[in-house]
Amino acid sequence: MELKLCTWPEVEAYLSQSQGIIFPIGSTEQHGPTGLIGTDAICAETIALGVGDQVNALVGPTINVGMALHHTAFPGSISLRPSTLIALIQDYIKPLARAGFNRFYFINGHGGNMATLKAAFSETYALLADLNIQGADQVRCQLANWFMCRSVYTLAKELYGDQEGSHATPSEVALTQYAHPDHIKSAPLEPQVAPSGHRIYGAADFRRFYQDGRMGSNPDLATPEHGKQFYDAAVKEMSNGYLKFLNG
Repeated sequence: MELKLCTWPEVEAYLSQSQGIIFPIGSTEQHGPTGLIGTDAICAETIALGVGDQVNALVGPTINVGMALHHTAFPGSISLRPSTLIALIQDYIKPLARAGFNRFYFINGHGGNMATLKAAFSETYALLADLNIQGADQVRCQLANWFMCRSVYTLAKELYGDQEGSHATPSEVALTQYAHPDHIKSAPLEPQVAPSGHRIYGAADFRRFYQDGRMGSNPDLATPEHGKQFYDAAVKEMSNGYLKFLNG
């Protein structure tokens, strides 16, 4: 059930049964020579829609641009500043809290969003309290990273071992291949497994140490069939997580 495909009376009827909503959030950033720039948003949205169908939850619009300043030395990458992302989260939640929503479940596809989202939740609680919004003390936000699901991590280790890496990974590339089989990319990878281990302080550091955009990964191992396995595992685990959050 997608918010964008609902009418306001349908949302009002939904609120009489549930006060929870799922938001996919990702990023628009480079993912190496073969990874789609929209990978993080595509993965989050694909899984969020699956969870929404599984548990009959409302799914809000995907937040496609996140905190990805360290990727902006690569053409096509877009980033919000942390302060901008915090303001965006506040502006998303505020009118929905006024309408009666009080459980906000963010399915995240980008590691760079995590610290900012946690800060955004704290800022949002303070804002709602300052505005004296009815039921503000009942509002809860939860960050759920699909790539950190135990079942996903286990599957990635089984399929890829130490070639999974930490950026432009075969697991996330596989999920995009499953979601968009007409947009599977190929390009030579040199070296086959990307380097890893360098500390990153900004975009120039990232481009200097990880010249093709990958970190420790070999995305050539990805297949759409693997993507379906990751989808099934993540949807199952995150559906259970959402229900626990909603009822906890």
